Amino acid sequence: MPAEKTLDVALSELVGAIGSLENAVDARIERQRESSEVEGEVRRVHADRARLAQELDQSQFRANRLEEVNREVSRRLVTAMETIRAVLDR
Repeated sequence: MPAEKTLDVALSELVGAIGSLENAVDARIERQRESSEVEGEVRRVHADRARLAQELDQSQFRANRLEEVNREVSRRLVTAMETIRAVLDR
């Protein structure tokens, strides 16, 4: 094989290798960008979860407090009804 053809083949292979390398670098950059986006989304999901957990805790506290108040009101109503019945029975 003449030297010119060997050089042409080598240059062609080099151009192909450089093209493959550029494609690999572009793919790597894209994966890193996507990874950064995913990490940002995960942080947002964790922040939302923490906020929702706090809201749930507050709602449970309010529900428990309302339940306590409801029992107290019920107890007072029963006492009031018994007092009214006692007065009416006299």
